[in-house]
Amino acid sequence: MISKETMMLPILQVAEGFKPIWNEFLDEWSNEDEFPVYLALSDLARYVSTLVEKSDVEELRDIFSVVEQWHLEGDKFVKEAATVGLLEDLQNTNVVGVGVPQKIEPFLLPQTKLWWQKVSLFWSEGKVIS
Repeated sequence: MISKETMMLPILQVAEGFKPIWNEFLDEWSNEDEFPVYLALSDLARYVSTLVEKSDVEELRDIFSVVEQWHLEGDKFVKEAATVGLLEDLQNTNVVGVGVPQKIEPFLLPQTKLWWQKVSLFWSEGKVIS
Protein backbone atom coordinates (compact mmCIF):
# COMPACT_ATOMS: atom_id res chain seq x y z
CA MET A 1 0.00 0.00 0.00
CA ILE A 2 1.22 3.47 -0.86
CA SER A 3 1.20 5.89 2.06
CA LYS A 4 1.49 9.62 2.44
CA GLU A 5 5.17 9.17 3.33
CA THR A 6 5.97 7.19 0.17
CA MET A 7 3.52 8.80 -2.24
CA MET A 8 5.96 10.98 -4.16
CA LEU A 9 8.70 8.36 -4.58
CA PRO A 10 7.29 6.77 -7.76
CA ILE A 11 6.77 10.22 -9.33
CA LEU A 12 10.40 11.06 -8.68
CA GLN A 13 11.40 7.85 -10.45
CA VAL A 14 9.51 8.70 -13.65
CA ALA A 15 9.65 12.52 -13.73
CA GLU A 16 13.28 13.56 -13.74
CA GLY A 17 12.38 17.19 -14.39
CA PHE A 18 10.19 17.30 -11.29
CA LYS A 19 13.10 16.44 -8.97
CA PRO A 20 14.46 20.02 -8.70
CA ILE A 21 10.95 21.30 -7.99
CA TRP A 22 10.50 18.62 -5.31
CA ASN A 23 13.89 19.39 -3.75
CA GLU A 24 13.06 23.10 -3.60
CA PHE A 25 9.74 22.20 -1.98
CA LEU A 26 11.52 20.02 0.61
CA ASP A 27 13.99 22.83 1.37
CA GLU A 28 11.19 25.33 1.78
CA TRP A 29 9.26 23.13 4.19
CA SER A 30 12.21 21.46 5.97
CA ASN A 31 11.48 23.17 9.30
CA GLU A 32 7.93 21.86 9.45
CA ASP A 33 6.87 18.69 11.22
CA GLU A 34 4.80 17.64 8.24
CA PHE A 35 5.02 18.47 4.55
CA PRO A 36 1.93 20.04 2.93
CA VAL A 37 1.51 17.35 0.30
CA TYR A 38 -1.35 19.19 -1.41
CA LEU A 39 0.99 22.09 -2.19
CA ALA A 40 3.48 19.64 -3.69
CA LEU A 41 0.68 18.20 -5.83
CA SER A 42 -0.08 21.70 -7.12
CA ASP A 43 3.58 21.95 -8.10
CA LEU A 44 3.22 18.59 -9.85
CA ALA A 45 0.11 19.81 -11.70
CA ARG A 46 2.03 22.84 -12.96
CA TYR A 47 4.89 20.56 -14.00
CA VAL A 48 2.46 18.31 -15.89
CA SER A 49 1.15 21.38 -17.74
CA THR A 50 4.69 22.11 -18.96
CA LEU A 51 4.93 18.54 -20.24
CA VAL A 52 1.64 19.01 -22.09
CA GLU A 53 2.95 22.17 -23.71
CA LYS A 54 6.17 20.34 -24.73
CA SER A 55 4.14 17.32 -25.92
CA ASP A 56 6.25 15.00 -23.77
CA VAL A 57 3.99 12.00 -24.30
CA GLU A 58 6.30 9.45 -22.72
CA GLU A 59 6.71 11.28 -19.42
CA LEU A 60 3.00 12.11 -19.29
CA ARG A 61 2.17 8.41 -19.70
CA ASP A 62 4.64 7.53 -16.96
CA ILE A 63 3.22 10.13 -14.57
CA PHE A 64 -0.36 9.06 -15.15
CA SER A 65 0.65 5.46 -14.63
CA VAL A 66 1.78 6.51 -11.16
CA VAL A 67 -1.45 8.46 -10.60
CA GLU A 68 -3.37 5.31 -11.51
CA GLN A 69 -1.24 3.39 -9.02
CA TRP A 70 -2.09 5.98 -6.34
CA HIS A 71 -5.79 5.39 -7.01
CA LEU A 72 -5.47 1.61 -6.99
CA GLU A 73 -2.87 1.01 -4.27
CA GLY A 74 -2.90 4.13 -2.13
CA ASP A 75 -4.17 4.40 1.39
CA LYS A 76 -7.15 6.66 2.05
CA PHE A 77 -5.00 9.80 2.22
CA VAL A 78 -3.17 9.02 -1.05
CA LYS A 79 -6.36 8.28 -2.98
CA GLU A 80 -7.99 11.47 -1.76
CA ALA A 81 -4.87 13.56 -2.41
CA ALA A 82 -4.55 12.14 -5.92
CA THR A 83 -8.13 13.17 -6.64
CA VAL A 84 -8.72 16.37 -4.69
CA GLY A 85 -5.10 17.49 -4.72
CA LEU A 86 -3.84 16.60 -8.18
CA LEU A 87 -6.80 15.95 -10.48
CA GLU A 88 -8.66 18.99 -9.24
CA ASP A 89 -5.63 21.18 -9.94
CA LEU A 90 -5.19 19.59 -13.36
CA GLN A 91 -8.75 20.63 -14.21
CA ASN A 92 -8.22 24.16 -12.90
CA THR A 93 -7.16 26.40 -15.77
CA ASN A 94 -5.94 28.97 -13.23
CA VAL A 95 -3.31 26.39 -12.22
CA VAL A 96 -2.46 24.67 -15.52
CA GLY A 97 -3.65 27.04 -18.24
CA VAL A 98 -6.48 27.12 -20.73
CA GLY A 99 -6.83 24.01 -22.88
CA VAL A 100 -4.51 21.89 -20.75
CA PRO A 101 -7.21 19.79 -19.03
CA GLN A 102 -8.55 18.58 -22.37
CA LYS A 103 -5.04 17.63 -23.48
CA ILE A 104 -4.51 15.63 -20.29
CA GLU A 105 -7.62 13.47 -20.63
CA PRO A 106 -6.13 11.05 -23.20
CA PHE A 107 -3.44 10.08 -20.67
CA LEU A 108 -5.90 9.10 -17.94
CA LEU A 109 -6.07 5.41 -17.13
CA PRO A 110 -9.40 3.78 -16.09
CA GLN A 111 -9.47 4.45 -12.33
CA THR A 112 -8.01 7.93 -12.71
CA LYS A 113 -10.52 8.70 -15.47
CA LEU A 114 -13.36 7.70 -13.14
CA TRP A 115 -12.13 10.13 -10.46
CA TRP A 116 -11.44 12.82 -13.08
CA GLN A 117 -15.10 12.60 -14.11
CA LYS A 118 -16.24 12.79 -10.48
CA VAL A 119 -14.19 15.96 -9.94
CA SER A 120 -15.66 17.41 -13.12
CA LEU A 121 -19.21 16.60 -11.99
CA PHE A 122 -18.52 18.17 -8.62
CA TRP A 123 -17.60 21.48 -10.27
CA SER A 124 -20.27 21.41 -12.98
CA GLU A 125 -23.21 19.97 -11.03
CA GLY A 126 -22.22 20.06 -7.36
CA LYS A 127 -22.19 16.26 -7.07
CA VAL A 128 -20.27 15.10 -4.02
CA ILE A 129 -17.04 13.26 -4.79
CA SER A 130 -17.33 9.79 -3.28
